[in-house]
This record gives sequence, C-alpha cells and structure tokens, in this order.
Amino acid sequence: MLTNSYIHIPRIGTSTERKIWSCGIGSWDEFCDNHQVVGMSPSKIEQLLDGIEESRQRLETKDHTYFASTLPSKEHWRAYRQFSKDTLFLDIETTGLSQQRDELTVIGVYGGGISRVFINGIDLEDFPDVLDGCTTIVTFNGARFDLPFISHYFPEIRFDQLHIDLMYPLRRIGLAGGLKHIETVLGLARSSETAGLTGFDAVRLWHRYKRGSEDALDTLVKYNQEDICNLETILELTYDRLVQNAYGQDG
Repeated sequence: MLTNSYIHIPRIGTSTERKIWSCGIGSWDEFCDNHQVVGMSPSKIEQLLDGIEESRQRLETKDHTYFASTLPSKEHWRAYRQFSKDTLFLDIETTGLSQQRDELTVIGVYGGGISRVFINGIDLEDFPDVLDGCTTIVTFNGARFDLPFISHYFPEIRFDQLHIDLMYPLRRIGLAGGLKHIETVLGLARSSETAGLTGFDAVRLWHRYKRGSEDALDTLVKYNQEDICNLETILELTYDRLVQNAYGQDG
C-alpha cells in the first residue's frame, strides 16, 4: 500500500491520490510509466515524480522517520508491510487512567515471534533499550493512552517511529469497540487463564501481586502477552480489508 500512496508528498491530497487510483495505476513505478493518462498539469506531474523519487530513496534506506513524519498519522498502517520486520506490538498495564496519579505497572512488546514484558519494580527501567532499531509501533488506543503514559514515565524517549494505532483503521472496516470485542468478532480465543479478563482485572491482579501473590503476576503477564500477540494477528487478518477500504472497494 505504501508504494501506491501519494498523500505523503508535499501538496498532494486525497483527491489527487484517488484520481491516480481511478486510472488503474497500482504503484509508483506504474505512475512513472503511465502518468500521461491521469490528466494532470505538467507541474503537478513533476511534483509527483519528484516525490516518488525521494520516496523510493527513503524506502531503499529504510528511513522510517521520513514516512512517519510525512504520512498522516491515521495512514501509518500503509507502511506496515515495508517495515514489518522491525515492528513492535505494544501494550501497557496501569493502575488507572491518569498519568499523574496512577502507576505504570507493565509494558509488553512483541516482535519477530518474541515477546518481552517489563515489570515495574523489576526491570521496567530497561524498556527504552528495546526501542533500538524499532521502525514501527502497533498499539490499540495507544495514541491516547499507551504512548502518552510511557512518555510521562520515560520523558527521555523520543517516539519517532511509525505508529499504527489499530483502533482507528479498524473502525473504518466496521470493527469498533474494545480490543477483546474485536478479538471475539474475528474468532480469536484467549487462554483459559485469561479468558474474560479486562483492564479492571489487570489492576486487581497487580494489587494482588503487590500483596505477595506471584501467581497474580504470572496471570497479569500472560494477559499482557496475549494482548500484544493478538495485535499482530488482528493486523494480519485485517490488512487486506484495510487496503480494499482505502481504495473504496470494501463494503
């Protein structure tokens, strides 16, 4: 999808992008070979060709920060396939909704088939190191919750990655509601240990752990790991629908 996107090019909007798509052009290469069919002014064509050339160079060098800063935030999902190798799926647990009053208890990340959970009071301070080399972060409601919470706890972190907050693109294809509801709609099952648990239960488990229950911490960690692993599954299951929706071919 990224290599048939144009809205990251300066002064190119959605109407121009849709006009290109309506001509059956399926990639930057096809535009370069067939731009005469789109019926645009020479100056607009030159602008697009220049933008495509820079985009190619940036993609060749895997410059995720370029696309993170030029793509509209709601369209960062378009770059997922090109940067999936260095993507981290992320979810946090807290004792409440306030960054100022509540505690960040757990940060879980999943990528390359490996999950890691950082726990407050044990190794939470090691979390920033896992972002080294990360090009894309995938969350659910992370723009409003997870990343601001982490930034409050770790003000030194500069989030310059592509950020795919799945909550918003999923709404466009009719998958609204919370993460657990969407998992159910897509047929994803939780383990027997965590089935039916919610964010409120995650708070309860943390307090039980603080009172001495290691079993409660084990359950909380498993709950968080299932969150982050399911984020990848959901994105993989829905990516083609997101593409179809962007082209106006979905539902």
